[in-house]
Amino acid sequence: MDVPIWAWVAAVAVILGMLALDLFVFHRQAHEVTMREAATTSAVWITLGLAFAGVVAWAWGATAAGEYLAGYLIEKSLSVDNIFVFALLLSYFAVPVENQHRVLFWGVLGALVFRAAFILAGATLLETFSWTIYVFGAFLVLTGVKMARHDGGEVHPDRNPVLRVMRRLVPLTPEYHGHRFFVRAGARRLATPMLAVLVAIETTDILFAVDSIPAIFAVTGEPFLVFTSNAFAILGLRALYFLLAGMMARFVYLKLGLAAVLVFVGAKMLASDVYHLPVWASLLVIAVVLATSVVASLRATRAPAPAPGP
Repeated sequence: MDVPIWAWVAAVAVILGMLALDLFVFHRQAHEVTMREAATTSAVWITLGLAFAGVVAWAWGATAAGEYLAGYLIEKSLSVDNIFVFALLLSYFAVPVENQHRVLFWGVLGALVFRAAFILAGATLLETFSWTIYVFGAFLVLTGVKMARHDGGEVHPDRNPVLRVMRRLVPLTPEYHGHRFFVRAGARRLATPMLAVLVAIETTDILFAVDSIPAIFAVTGEPFLVFTSNAFAILGLRALYFLLAGMMARFVYLKLGLAAVLVFVGAKMLASDVYHLPVWASLLVIAVVLATSVVASLRATRAPAPAPGP
């Protein structure tokens, strides 16, 4: 698959353009995001992400489009698990609801930058040292097993080493000042708690990227598809957060489903020299596993039927 430079430039320009439209037009004024707004925005982001698969199919064929969709589905599903952690972080820092979208926006922008760096590093490693694919595969299998054995429901921002260093070096105000990250107090420039929240979100997302980037390399080795599938999945993360944060307690089997996906793609990497699983088969397995875990979760947590009256 030959991806010209102009395609990279165009994809990045579209992504940045959509982010600018979201921040400076639709969320110019800080406000609490309603469920209806979150559902509409989430539907728009998902539609755009799936529509890009059509662009890939038109430019590079059905196989490339299938690889993009598999990567998109992996990142989208793993980002649902991220939502629970983000909800705990925003609750821990008591971020006002009207400011949550703004800090998540900058968190997503930073995530795109860091993930681009990870993708470049991963692609370079795989191209230079072919045996790296086995390292990635073993890492994903171990991560999936660990995820299945632990609920991962606790978040301790106070143990975050980057956040500790920032608090030592950067003076913080005790209270929020709208959605601003810095304020002036006399001659001093002080950071607000919004900056601490952003640092916590960024460092947490880097840990998530360590899982998701190798997982997408299991279904495609093309950096352009890895980046765009990551980007379009992450772009809808904020809307998905406001839509699902209150329902995360119902997804009791989602972590098992995600663990199974990580083990599957890790095993696919480890067996890549023995057997090459078709893209459509990988996409089908991932979709079935995730759909099963979601349906089983919703059935297990549905409200009991009211007792019949006398």
